[in-house]
Amino acid sequence: MGPFRIMIGALARVRGTVPPVRRERPVRDRCSDRFITVKPRGRSPYPPRMITPVYPPKPSPGDRVAVLSPGAGLPALFPRPHELGLRRLREDFGLEPVEYPTTRTMGATPQARADDIHAAFADPDIKAVIASIGGDDQITVLPLLDRELIRAHPKPFFGTSDNTNLLAFLHGTGIVGYHGATVMVQLGRPVAMDRLTADSLRAALFTSGPYELRPAERWNDVDRDWADPATFETEPETRPGGGWTWRGPDRVVEGRSWGGNLEILSWLLMADREIAPDPSAYDGGVLFLETSEELPSATEVYRILRNMGERGLLGRFPALLMGRAKTWSFDHPHTPQEAARYADEQRAAVERALAQYAPDTLAVFDVDFGHTDPQLVIPYGGTVRVDGPARRITVTY
Repeated sequence: MGPFRIMIGALARVRGTVPPVRRERPVRDRCSDRFITVKPRGRSPYPPRMITPVYPPKPSPGDRVAVLSPGAGLPALFPRPHELGLRRLREDFGLEPVEYPTTRTMGATPQARADDIHAAFADPDIKAVIASIGGDDQITVLPLLDRELIRAHPKPFFGTSDNTNLLAFLHGTGIVGYHGATVMVQLGRPVAMDRLTADSLRAALFTSGPYELRPAERWNDVDRDWADPATFETEPETRPGGGWTWRGPDRVVEGRSWGGNLEILSWLLMADREIAPDPSAYDGGVLFLETSEELPSATEVYRILRNMGERGLLGRFPALLMGRAKTWSFDHPHTPQEAARYADEQRAAVERALAQYAPDTLAVFDVDFGHTDPQLVIPYGGTVRVDGPARRITVTY
């Protein structure tokens, strides 16, 4: 997901297959030129009991951070936003980005991408991991991941969209992740990062403790051609935000967050990966969901939520944060009227599902953490406080 489908048209991904036999082998650690030994791995199942996620240590300015492509290697096709994002990591955040063999490789096998994830987490000199962008097949990487290796080396991971896969994996491993701010999209925004995005990312990277989210005064969801140099000469046009919309009981909910991209979660549910076997593990949590540039129909959104309800998941969460709907794509360049209708229909679909399966859930719509700009960072598995009476949302980074 994410801008994976943007502008690549008929370009086909070359997808590797998972080898049936996995032997112990050395993997080069690109940061130190050392080798780490990766033991044979089978499927990495979800732990039988929920592990309360812990916050990993934070990086500091001057630290090295891994830039990976666990989904699609789109930096190979569109170097401009990628290079811009790397430059901002250095100049605006004081971090030293380190790329890996698959960061700029289209069609990298799931095994190769898993190897880069292991190398980044195992290297003590790497203090955080940031995804370059999303994709559409990161789910194939999950069975190859060494849960114990990653649990032994907890690090902040930042990503959205297809990276919901790895965020859900880290959640099941007991590590808080960070939903937000990929290198090519938010860090690589033409001319300048949105201030709301930059402030949220800086707080998530370098600080711990409460951070109050604020509605975007202006926002955008119209994509531009990354292959055109003129794209990077002007900032994206924006339109008024309109604030958040609150629905449901006026109460305060504070709990651990879970969710991400709705379409990716539906795939995880179908594959039965990274979903707690006992739905009660999610009791009292804050669900956060958003949809991608594939613009799923209101019917599809309702059906996914209905299936979550039938599985006993939807009603476990006393609060839901729904990301501002992305309403425009190259395949569906909606007019403003069509875009407004799409967003209204999506909200109605969510409200319909809540009425059936979670009537007491406090819901907030149009929160700026989805496939729109700006993008606030949500701690995945971290503490989120939704204050209905005060109309405030506070996360703990």
